[in-house]
Amino acid sequence: MSDATLTIRTDNATKQDIANFAASLGLSTSAFITAATLQVMRDGQLTLTPTLEPTSYLEKIMLEVEEDIKHDRNITHTNSKEEAIAHLKSLM
Repeated sequence: MSDATLTIRTDNATKQDIANFAASLGLSTSAFITAATLQVMRDGQLTLTPTLEPTSYLEKIMLEVEEDIKHDRNITHTNSKEEAIAHLKSLM
């Protein structure tokens, strides 16, 4: 295999994060990027997954919901979709 150089631009923090991740796998950055590129070319796809960390707005809402549950507020107790729909319509 002959060597070719592939140059990408990224910020220093991202470069370090990639190097750290590659090292955690026991790979150099170059070996990691090569392996990832070969996998994409073999599979014909790239799967990107978002981080699952809530925004500060969502965290606020989640805390409000936890308080509502704790104090039995803003909760409709029903096992029937018809009752739930009727309740929602009554709020309009």
